[in-house]
Amino acid sequence: MSEQAAKSRYSICTICDIGCQLRPVTKDGKLIAMKAHDNPALARNVCYKGISAPHIHNHNERLLKPLKRVGERGEDKWEEITYEQAMDEIAARLQTLVDKHGPETLAVSTSGWNTQSTHAMDRRFMNALGTPNYISGVSLCAGNTAAVNKLTYGWFPFADMSNSKCIVLFGHNPRKHSWTPIYNMINAAKANGAKVIVLDPRVSEQAETANMHLRLRAGTDAAMCLGWLNVIINEELYDKDFVDEYTTGFTELSERVNEYPLSRVAEITGVPAEQIAEAARLYATAESACIPWTPITDMQISSTSAIRLHSILRALTGNLDVPGGELLEGFNPNYISESVLGNHGMLTSQQKAKQLGADAHPVYTYRAQEKLLDATERTWGQRYSDIVMGSYMANPSAVFRAMATEAPYPVKAFFALGNNSLLSYPNQHQILKGLLNQELIVAQEIFMTPTAMLADYVVPGDVFSERNHISDMWSWRSSLTLSEKVVEPPAEACSTFEFWHDLAHRMGFGNLFPWDSIEAMLDYRLSPSGMTFAEFADKQYMQVSNPEYRKYRKTGFGTPSGKVELKSSILEELGFDPLPYYREGPAVDADYPYHVFTGVREDAFFQTGQRQVKVLRDRSPTPKLFMHPTDAARQEIEDNQWVKLETRTGEVVAKVLIQESMKKGHVRVPHGWWYPELRGSADLAGAFLSSDAVLCPDAPEDLDREQGIPHFKGFPGRIVKLSAPPAGMSEQVLAG
Repeated sequence: MSEQAAKSRYSICTICDIGCQLRPVTKDGKLIAMKAHDNPALARNVCYKGISAPHIHNHNERLLKPLKRVGERGEDKWEEITYEQAMDEIAARLQTLVDKHGPETLAVSTSGWNTQSTHAMDRRFMNALGTPNYISGVSLCAGNTAAVNKLTYGWFPFADMSNSKCIVLFGHNPRKHSWTPIYNMINAAKANGAKVIVLDPRVSEQAETANMHLRLRAGTDAAMCLGWLNVIINEELYDKDFVDEYTTGFTELSERVNEYPLSRVAEITGVPAEQIAEAARLYATAESACIPWTPITDMQISSTSAIRLHSILRALTGNLDVPGGELLEGFNPNYISESVLGNHGMLTSQQKAKQLGADAHPVYTYRAQEKLLDATERTWGQRYSDIVMGSYMANPSAVFRAMATEAPYPVKAFFALGNNSLLSYPNQHQILKGLLNQELIVAQEIFMTPTAMLADYVVPGDVFSERNHISDMWSWRSSLTLSEKVVEPPAEACSTFEFWHDLAHRMGFGNLFPWDSIEAMLDYRLSPSGMTFAEFADKQYMQVSNPEYRKYRKTGFGTPSGKVELKSSILEELGFDPLPYYREGPAVDADYPYHVFTGVREDAFFQTGQRQVKVLRDRSPTPKLFMHPTDAARQEIEDNQWVKLETRTGEVVAKVLIQESMKKGHVRVPHGWWYPELRGSADLAGAFLSSDAVLCPDAPEDLDREQGIPHFKGFPGRIVKLSAPPAGMSEQVLAG
């Protein structure tokens, strides 16, 4: 590796969350191309989003100077100011609000995906200030999965897909241009004889080539898992030695799964009992098997139980910390983790108790996660384990309700860094109410988003070709990957590290931010290795150590009992059902007959980004929802026709894509749509026209009990055919 590193430079692409390492090409101080890796094993990890990086980084609409609002909030009128003036005024206005309402008046929404790391400076700043109200998109995607997994066995495993003999995909659909490395890992495993089981209402790309495809009803993942466990336990397909020595609660779990005979599970999921049993046997009897993380199970009304059931399936079949199974990698001993940098111990118990949503939905908040501190220290050597930024978070719905209503206390300052918050959480109308009730909104972005349009200050951010970094995948993996700065950022732009560093120094606790540059921070993080960042970059582009398997034999598991808790002691202590269960989501009816399944990721985009990038937008110029031909014919809807999708919470417009692959009675909706080209002619650049966040309810009865996760996968909706295209759309959208 070191020989290759001397010949090339490497950057980690952050256009999506997967973090592929690519080779940047520059000319005259500009990024002009992104090339595939020169290591053949990594060369396939590239998609057209990564290749499009120069079009994003050099875009003529990129924000270059700080902006201060001069019109009404959301009116999109600005004056340019200097970075120093912006930070001075932000600090002064925030201090005034803290003095008036207390530090918990600040809520922050960030996205580590866009930077590959904030170095936990967001949490460090917030903990020094005294506010627990941190939220992130990871509350709906991977981060919440990590927090729930910790309740069962104390860590968040990463699936060893390339070496697995059986891969189970719950709705997840990695493709050549979406989650590309995962797609390549699956293909490598299949070439080596692995079987693939897909559980998805539609016939996805992965389902088309799978060994088994179970077309379950959307949102019934937990019921399906309980059916699998019924087969595995009653047919004695589980690892008896592992269960006897390393688990607690097996008897109680067995009693619970017997409440879900295959006849009941078949009725709930819509999958024949024989097929459920066959899939369970295939998984349980494989030489090795894995259930990779999936964003689908993250977002259901039974999310906590379903995620726990995935972890229980892994444990009972002996697939924890083994080759081809699920690896519990732990902290990298050569790199100081974000869990340490976040300085969570600095936040007082009194302030932690104010974390919004922790009373009703505590699983990923301090209230639940701090019950693991002693076990985490005993097993992993550190007290806090903020894996994938997903532990110690506030609940987003509770935060936006507090912003809108000022109950249980006023939240009057909101910072969004690299996070288009308005479109990123459920019940977009409530989010808007909360934002309109703020006295200070700050956005750090590279483009003007609908969220930024509502801000008082917009600070331009840097991009991955303009900063140095070493990624440890937010402690999910133990490998270290190099990302090199190859061009200079705009003079008035800042990294998230610089934003929090500079704000902290203005607010009187700069001593907690002693590093004067990202490179100094990276030198500090690498200090256990004895290397500086420059030395790491000179010697290698990636540091990968050989895995140590079955570490639990020496350390136990990072739970209060030291074992895999099939019956969760923490959930029981918090007053929740300690065993997994299935809960039915909102029912369809004659008025709203479709199961609406939101969150479809289109290959050209990641989350709400890239809609203004022509080379990507040309691939998907307009939002399209998917329907089955039978459903479309019944409503006399034709392919590519504009329709309105209505739920009891909101409505959106989109074109229809009629697909045989869809399950009857289901509608799939793309995620994150807004229209940068409508800026100035539509409110907030059309943020409420086609955004799936408009549709999803977040009333208490619609949320997962333990986490407060909304039911994105299968809530009721109806389709209304439009006689004409929506007014005001651009020619590009109408023609798409």
